[in-house]
Amino acid sequence: MTRDVLVTISGLQVMQQESGVEPVDLITAGDYYKKNDKHYVIFDEVMEGFEGVTKNIIKICEDCVDITKKGFTNVHMVFEKDKQNMTCYETPFGSLMVGINAKSIQLLEKENDISLDLEYSLEVNCEHLADCTIKMEIQSKEGGDFRICS
Repeated sequence: MTRDVLVTISGLQVMQQESGVEPVDLITAGDYYKKNDKHYVIFDEVMEGFEGVTKNIIKICEDCVDITKKGFTNVHMVFEKDKQNMTCYETPFGSLMVGINAKSIQLLEKENDISLDLEYSLEVNCEHLADCTIKMEIQSKEGGDFRICS
């Protein structure tokens, strides 16, 4: 895998209330490296309609995914299968106590491509908010065979 990568993130939040399903999609350039059998992906995220960026650092190993966001929003989320992790999610509009319970973490590594599938439930202020899925593709830019998550 090269250092320069294309990061594609597709997600879905199935809400418990009448608001229904909320899709999330992001495609951006990023940096990749591997250290001590852990994959690291770093990229900047711009929120539409707001100034500033959020720096994302994602650490991936077989049974754990660690996501840190700093900037417009600030949070350190840990996804461990069958374990609930609590964190404080700071936004410009206030802070939320968030609970993450990962149900499934599937990691597939190839020479120039890493695929990650996460399924988890999300709580806010100790109340179930949504069942969520995230599909992440990290692809070497040099490979040139980019595909978008579906």
